Amino acid sequence: MKKQRIAFAGIRHAHIGDLWNRAQKHPDLEIVACCEEDPKHSLLDALNITPTHDNFETMLSEVDFDILAIGDYYAKRGKLAIRGLDKGKHIISDKPVCTHLEELDRIEMLSREKNLKVGLMLDCRTTGGFIALRNFIRSGRIGEIVTVSVAGQHPLMIGVRPEWYFEPGKHGGTLNDIAIHALDFVPWMTGLNWKRIISARTWNAKAKTMPHFKDSAQFLMELENGAGVIGDMSYLAPNGCGFKTDMYWRLIFHGTCGFVEASYNSTELRFATDTDKDVQTAPIAESAPGQYLEDFLADIQGNPIKQGLSTAVSLRANRWALQLQQVADSSA
Repeated sequence: MKKQRIAFAGIRHAHIGDLWNRAQKHPDLEIVACCEEDPKHSLLDALNITPTHDNFETMLSEVDFDILAIGDYYAKRGKLAIRGLDKGKHIISDKPVCTHLEELDRIEMLSREKNLKVGLMLDCRTTGGFIALRNFIRSGRIGEIVTVSVAGQHPLMIGVRPEWYFEPGKHGGTLNDIAIHALDFVPWMTGLNWKRIISARTWNAKAKTMPHFKDSAQFLMELENGAGVIGDMSYLAPNGCGFKTDMYWRLIFHGTCGFVEASYNSTELRFATDTDKDVQTAPIAESAPGQYLEDFLADIQGNPIKQGLSTAVSLRANRWALQLQQVADSSA
């Protein structure tokens, strides 16, 4: 394939640094521009990125490119994605791609009408433990999935996270931020689509100096076979080691004849079937870092990877996340 020219808009979250580094090394990509409209509050220095523009519209008019990569603060991303699609650009974004359902409607419509692709950096799929969980569940060894428990605890890290996280109107909600991963990988692991949202709640518990920031979030949902899913997507993990604990993406699946569990940091699966006398272990799979980018490029080429992150899959996860956030906000 010919090289795809990629331009970046917004360097406001560390996640976009992963895409920048991969794009630099990828044989099918060429970075041609980078815009940051607020360099003072960006992560340009931390990620060792030098911008070419300080105005997004100027970059759009001056630079010829194929893909717009978005890493600005959450509430700004929808506008950037819509503008990029309007200009005929494919979109790849850190998650979430927007913070309002109306924006997502517009993004989906433009993507469909202009035959443009939208990818999200839903990288939990690339973790060896999660790949192993999917393979184990799909093997049928614990029967039909009946319940799922997902702990997505993150550290709050006030003073370390970008300041915009805690500015009113820029974050867009803890469920849209964190739960989007679970809303993507639970169907991917189980082969079961979401059926409905039963309940959702967000509240302020830890960030007491910023009462508008609802750092705690939980939800209850149902899969198409009637299985129940309980999720805790809160910023309550210890600040010093929160990304290293078992509660940083700990997943437990109970089926009709057993269970299996793992966390993001697991070195093995733990499981037992009805015939086991003790809990068993199994090795995790090899991780596949950067697969989200390969899925996106395959989608652009018209050859979406089976079970991969196609435009439809990515936007479906973001839609469920926004609907979940809406339920929580309306019940506050």
